[in-house]
Amino acid sequence: MSIKAFDGSSYCYFHSQFSKKRFPSRKKSYLKLKCSTSNEEQDYLLDAPVSVGDGFSFSGGKYSDGPNPSDEWFKQGKMVKAYSIPRTGEKAKDPIFGLTMGTSSQSTGDRFRWFCVESGSVDNPTVILIHGFPSQAYSYRKVLPVLSKDYRAITFDWLGFGFSDKPQPRYGFDYTLDEYVLSLESLIDELAVTKVSLVVQGYFSPVVVKYASIHQEKINNLILLNPPLTAQHANLPPTLSIFSNFLLGEIFSQDPLRASDKALTSCGPYKMKEEDAMVYRRPYLISGSSGFALNAITRTLKKDLKRYVEDMQTILKDKSCNVRTTICWGQRDRWLSYDGVEDFCKDSNHTLIQVPKAGHHVQEDCGEELGQLIYGIIRKKN
Repeated sequence: MSIKAFDGSSYCYFHSQFSKKRFPSRKKSYLKLKCSTSNEEQDYLLDAPVSVGDGFSFSGGKYSDGPNPSDEWFKQGKMVKAYSIPRTGEKAKDPIFGLTMGTSSQSTGDRFRWFCVESGSVDNPTVILIHGFPSQAYSYRKVLPVLSKDYRAITFDWLGFGFSDKPQPRYGFDYTLDEYVLSLESLIDELAVTKVSLVVQGYFSPVVVKYASIHQEKINNLILLNPPLTAQHANLPPTLSIFSNFLLGEIFSQDPLRASDKALTSCGPYKMKEEDAMVYRRPYLISGSSGFALNAITRTLKKDLKRYVEDMQTILKDKSCNVRTTICWGQRDRWLSYDGVEDFCKDSNHTLIQVPKAGHHVQEDCGEELGQLIYGIIRKKN
C-alpha cells in the first residue's frame, strides 16, 4: 500500500537569553536543568585562547554575550540517568595526541546521562521520537507540539550526540550497535512503564527495529522514517563516511560546519536557519568529545551497518513478528535511493507512506505535517 502525503513544509525556531547558572546537584534519575554547560565560576567566549581549555574540551563557553537559541531548547529538557557505566579506572584521553580530556568528556556517576525533552500528559499513551545519524533530539522540535495534545511525546539525544553524555571510546562506551540496543532498552525502561510507540529516523532504524523485535510486548507501533532497507542502503554516503577515515576523520569530525551543517543539509532539500544551526553546532563547539563520538559511531556503521540492515530485513519480513510497522519515505532523499523500497514494503506487507517534499531528515523538512501523520497512524492502529 502506498500513500502520498504532504506537499508543504514549515519551520520554527527559538530565541532565548543565555543563562550563566550552572548545573544543580544531581538527585535521583530525573535531573532538573539549569541552562549552562560550565563547571567554572565564569563562562567565556568560544573564541577565547586555547589555553583556557585543553585544546579539545572546554568546560564552558558560548557564541557571544547575546541570545543563544540552544539555551531555550536546553531549558525545555531534563537529564535521565540510564545504562550502567563500566568502570575503566582511567581518565579518558583524546585519540590523536593521548592528552587527558577535560571534565565534560569524562564519564560521571554510575549511569550515563541522557538529555530528554518531554511534552504532553503522563496519563496519555507514550510516543518516543528517536533521531537519526548524525542529528539531535532538536530535529523533532516541530513534531512534539502536534503529538502532545493527546499523547505523551518524548525525544532524546543518543549517547554521543546533543546534550547527552559523550564518553570517549574505550572509556565506558565503544559506540557499537549492540551497545546502542542495550542502552536504548535501559533508557526506555526509565522513561515508560507501559507500552510505547516508537518513531525512528535514518541510520539508527536497525538499532530500534532490533530492540522492538526483542521487546514486542512493549511496542504499540513502530514508525520508520527513511530507514536503510536495501543492500544498497548499507553503504554510508561520502558526507558521512569521511568521518571514519584514519586521522582525517578525527580532524573533520571536529569541524562543526562539516559535522552538523553539511551532514544535515546535503541529504535533501532542508535549508537550515542560522538559529537552528547554532543548536546543532553547539556540542561540537564546546567539547571535542562530540567529534570523537561522531568519529567512533561512523567507523562502527561502516563496519557493521550491512549486518544490521540484513538483520532488520529479516525481522521486518518475519510473519511471526507482531510489531505493527509503517514506513514513511521522504522522496527527495539524496543519501538513500528509493529503488527497491516499494518492493520491500510490498513483500514484507508493511504500509508505505510517501512524503514528496521531504528528504532524508523528514522531521526537518515537514515537521508539523509529520506530526499529523504520526498522530493519524497511531490513532488508527489503536
